[in-house]
Amino acid sequence: TAAIGLLYPCMDRHLGEPHKFKREWSSVMRCVAVFVGINHASAKVDFANNIQLSLTLAALSIGLWWMFDRSRSGFSLGVGIAFLATLVSQLLVYNGVYQYTSPDFLYVRSWLPCIFFAGGITMGNIGRQLAM
Repeated sequence: TAAIGLLYPCMDRHLGEPHKFKREWSSVMRCVAVFVGINHASAKVDFANNIQLSLTLAALSIGLWWMFDRSRSGFSLGVGIAFLATLVSQLLVYNGVYQYTSPDFLYVRSWLPCIFFAGGITMGNIGRQLAM
């Protein structure tokens, strides 16, 4: 989490795109609250099927990015983090280190990348604020 938080401001400096959208702690705390809400919804809200859950969480995660980040580097890092974290969790499940009660797709839950994407955006906002 700390590495992800440090990666966002470094990537902004490297690409020459300073992040200027909503640069205050109240915005960061709202982003954290929305992420906690998305995470809670993934666990507690009953959906008709996993596709509906996955699409809802994908829309909420992209909405989180739109409300609190809106940068190309933030979106690409979020997608990269979601891909890598899902890959690591898939390897852990495949090797028997971790196990889901009912996997959806290739040994992992289909909504997991959405949670990792939203978490990456949230940690990136915290890192950017701390870097200021």
